[in-house]
Amino acid sequence: MEDLIKNKVKESGLVQLDLAAFKPKMPLVGIDLAEQLWQGLVLKEKDFRAWIKDYNWAGYQGKAIYIYCSTDAIIPTWAFMLVSSALQKENVYSQVGTELELAKALIQEEICSIEISTVQDQRVIIKGCADIEDPAFAMSYLVRFLQPFVKTIMYGEPCSTVPIYKKWSKHGFMRRASERFRSHFQELLLVQVWQRSLAPLMASFLA
Repeated sequence: MEDLIKNKVKESGLVQLDLAAFKPKMPLVGIDLAEQLWQGLVLKEKDFRAWIKDYNWAGYQGKAIYIYCSTDAIIPTWAFMLVSSALQKENVYSQVGTELELAKALIQEEICSIEISTVQDQRVIIKGCADIEDPAFAMSYLVRFLQPFVKTIMYGEPCSTVPIYKKWSKHGFMRRASERFRSHFQELLLVQVWQRSLAPLMASFLA
């Protein structure tokens, strides 16, 4: 049945996007700067720079890093910058913030990597994924990205979809306007027929 549905989707010209495809593919690992605080209170620049120099940053290759502090200590901006710079030397993706914020950033990058030519003027179905971090955020961002390029956006499975967006069509608008005008014109004709023929007859009958 699943293969049959996929074939029907292909035959109908629909483009199906699975939200799971945009899930971060790298492990997300945190670096807690609270571990480098002197007595858990302040960051000493000399000691911190020595740690930056001696630490094995290459061990984070193949991972995505979120840099944070788990305590209420005030971390100077330059400390985050030094860690980011050390990771960048090893071509390691990093971001200051929480694990969820990092996941969202990676999802955005994955969505922005979609080839526009594959969705241009297409009817798109977005398949949900409960296993992705903050699916509502991912869905909303994907809709914002796709909407300027596609004809329609639907949500769900090919056998049961919810319409989300339909591109405004000048020809479609004119056709609907013409149909409404014709219907209104027909109603006016019926009223005129009533006034000119049936109404006088009813008046004489009632008199």
